[in-house]
Amino acid sequence: MTGRDRTVLIVEDNEDNRIVYSTILRHHGFLVSEALDGAEGMAKARRELPDLILMDISIPILDGWEVTERLKHEDATSHIPVIALTAHAMPGDRDRALAAGCDGYLAKPCEPRAVLAEVNRLINRSRSVEPGDA
Repeated sequence: MTGRDRTVLIVEDNEDNRIVYSTILRHHGFLVSEALDGAEGMAKARRELPDLILMDISIPILDGWEVTERLKHEDATSHIPVIALTAHAMPGDRDRALAAGCDGYLAKPCEPRAVLAEVNRLINRSRSVEPGDA
């Protein structure tokens, strides 16, 4: 499965993680945009309207929970699937991610192939229901 020019926004403050995730996604045909903190991630999501967002939870300025909640409450961005990528792997964190509006949850460290599989799963799901379809 390839990205076929679908765009993924990676909101992640750790450079090594950004490099790993962006490399595998680009290798599989995705276009990748990157943000280093929650405020930049929110601005890029609003401006670029990516097909999917990989959201680190522990990021500067606004955390991933807050960014996801805000984006999911806005008409222009509510349809964008969000995958929480987080070291928050305590009991209840998956439920908190889903309550914030995340469509997927991956605990760090996670294999790049697992990230790719979750991206493909959610992008393929979102292709069947585009904004404006009812």
